[in-house]
Amino acid sequence: MKTREDYKSLSLDELKERLGERIEELENLRLQQATHQISNPLRIRFVRRDIARLNTLIHQQATSQKES
Repeated sequence: MKTREDYKSLSLDELKERLGERIEELENLRLQQATHQISNPLRIRFVRRDIARLNTLIHQQATSQKES
């Protein structure tokens, strides 16, 4: 799990790329959970939080670019 400071230095395109990766990872974890093959169920929570964190940073960068 990365923190906000780890993501802050990334560009908008890199943040969107990471968001896509996290969404794909969440889908895989949910599939594993449905088939009872998940090794760490708490990983879902951490990935969901990463997705929310990335969405927030993307929104902040997008609005700051519009204002400039």
